[in-house]
Amino acid sequence: MPKKYSTYLKQRFGGRVHKVSVDAGFSCPNRDGKLSQDGCIYCDNKSFSFQNRGYKNFSLEAQIEQGIEAMRRRFKAEKFIVYFQTHTNTYAPVDELRRKYDAVRKFKDIVGIAISTRPDCVDEDILKLIADYAGDYEVWVEYGLQSIHNRTLETINRGHGYTDFLNAFDATRKYPIKICAHIILGLPGETKQMMLETAREMCRLRIDGIKLHPLHIIKGTNLEKMYLQGLYAPYPLDDYKELLSGFIGCLWMDTIIQGLGAYCPRGMLVLPDWLQKANALSRGLAATF
Repeated sequence: MPKKYSTYLKQRFGGRVHKVSVDAGFSCPNRDGKLSQDGCIYCDNKSFSFQNRGYKNFSLEAQIEQGIEAMRRRFKAEKFIVYFQTHTNTYAPVDELRRKYDAVRKFKDIVGIAISTRPDCVDEDILKLIADYAGDYEVWVEYGLQSIHNRTLETINRGHGYTDFLNAFDATRKYPIKICAHIILGLPGETKQMMLETAREMCRLRIDGIKLHPLHIIKGTNLEKMYLQGLYAPYPLDDYKELLSGFIGCLWMDTIIQGLGAYCPRGMLVLPDWLQKANALSRGLAATF
């Protein structure tokens, strides 16, 4: 059975550890015109990093300080992982990346760094830089993969193929960096069999960590346009329950499940209306690990 992230962190660090999410001001090649200006069909970054929207004029240090204080109050956290979450957090020159990542060094209770990015936005110089932090911190790179199927990646306008992920995975494996893959369940055109093939492939790779997200429709996205045109419909909740359970059952036993839910402000969510129930379901599943 895969491991629960919170349990892993408590065993690893001997206390309660929480992530502090920050917005480091990065862009995305699928938004700035390098690959596309449309982004992925489901994406509005504010919908899943909405807690960072008030940080636009805050320095990284201020974001980290406020995040630590909030996690201490809310969860009685003792140690922290700084999560570079918003947009593509390796999409800059190495010197700029170093300046931003170095913000973590100013805080004594930080034990880890997690960097969310795309598999087509790393190279050897960037990975060497990230690995430099591994002597002092547990270091994770979180790759937005979503699916192993190239047809699906084209449909969602992802801007990279599965080979890009495999290349990034192999390159990252040479360094003391843990790898987490982000997968979305219920993407347009994907059958249950296709999604379970993604699970089995993650098992074959013995991925260190995984985040599973149910696809949801956000107002103003191209996915909403597809829905309104009758080209896409969300999974029914019972089908999603079965799919999620089957996907987890295919994973390598030592994979750490970092997340199972999805979060979207109510005013931005179109469908499915069971999204909050899915999060409750996810918490129930996580309790069994």
